[in-house]
Amino acid sequence: MEQFVVSARKYRPHYFREVVGQTHITTTLQNAIKNQQVAQALLFHGPGGVGKTTMARILARTINCNAPTEEIEACNTCPACKSNIKGALNIYELDAASNNTVEGIRSIVEQVRYLPASGTHKVYIVDEAHMLSNAASNAFLKTLEEPPQHGVFILATTEKHKIIPTILSRCQIFDFRRLQIQELVQQLLHVAKQEGIDCEESALHLISHKAAGSLRDALSMFDLILTFEGQQKLTYQHALQHLNVLDHDYYFKLRDGLSSWN
Repeated sequence: MEQFVVSARKYRPHYFREVVGQTHITTTLQNAIKNQQVAQALLFHGPGGVGKTTMARILARTINCNAPTEEIEACNTCPACKSNIKGALNIYELDAASNNTVEGIRSIVEQVRYLPASGTHKVYIVDEAHMLSNAASNAFLKTLEEPPQHGVFILATTEKHKIIPTILSRCQIFDFRRLQIQELVQQLLHVAKQEGIDCEESALHLISHKAAGSLRDALSMFDLILTFEGQQKLTYQHALQHLNVLDHDYYFKLRDGLSSWN
């Protein structure tokens, strides 16, 4: 039996061009790579499900690529790209929600001293950075202030205001935005086409409204409705039923009921 992979993982972007709705950030990062002006400490801030960690991974792969394309994308064929695909030798991820102690940060500080095994940079991605304890944050400060030339630190957070100001002042801050309804609909249409699913566009609009700008949430709801229905078809009525949403028909029925009652 083939293992099921949720759409949010299956269709996770691997290149800047595939990222939805964050053009202001992809363009800035690609220009920074092109001009060799990538900051050594970056903070990706925004609501959940809009691509912060994904963007961090793409950036990490691209700056380590030995032969980036003219469009400033990772080539996926050079030794550095292949090593990062297999084992991510130069890309380290720390989930601060479950590992927010001083010891976790100190391990990063110790590792970053050594040159990368392949490629040009060691990239450290700290997810949910606002969960770092004060002691861990303070232990991180000196390294952020004077990072080694080969070290790049990317912090991702949904709550920038909880990060201590001394860390914020050392980071180049990128604010991710919520995706627009039409951007979500277009991505859902793309996924539906790839999966051979017959969809009513009105159903995808309903999912996109409910997702409130989060592509991950939109794809999760998309998967959930299809799983419950057990068929390769998604209708407006199916979406309405499973999302517990009141559409405009209910408004008109309520209005007519109140009018007749008077």
